[in-house]
Amino acid sequence: MNISLITELITSQFPEWKNLPIQPVEPCGWDNHTYRLGNELLVRLPSGAAYAPQVEKENLWLPRLAPVLPLKIPCPVAMGKPNRNYPWNWSIYKWLEGTTASTKTISHMDDFAVALAHFLRMLQKVDTTG
Repeated sequence: MNISLITELITSQFPEWKNLPIQPVEPCGWDNHTYRLGNELLVRLPSGAAYAPQVEKENLWLPRLAPVLPLKIPCPVAMGKPNRNYPWNWSIYKWLEGTTASTKTISHMDDFAVALAHFLRMLQKVDTTG
């Protein structure tokens, strides 16, 4: 995966964002290759066939989940399609500012655990009928 491929995908499918700078996000993750697109957006491309089905699920469910959850979650703004150089659907999301959770970044682990438990309880209450 490289920036020239991301540039090609953006330019051909979302030309309104073609002039925005593209930078890799570190750490990148396992399931997706992740890049900043300007200051407001994030590009995620599945790293393998096993992860490709997540794109459509995320584009369907994340907008439905966001209003009922107590914490911000990624919000998709566009779904890209495969091309001759990349074989799967991919997504553009709004950028969420923050840091990766770890014992180095969390000063009050009890508060973090309570917030996470509340988030999971709210997630479990979501009606997934249909």
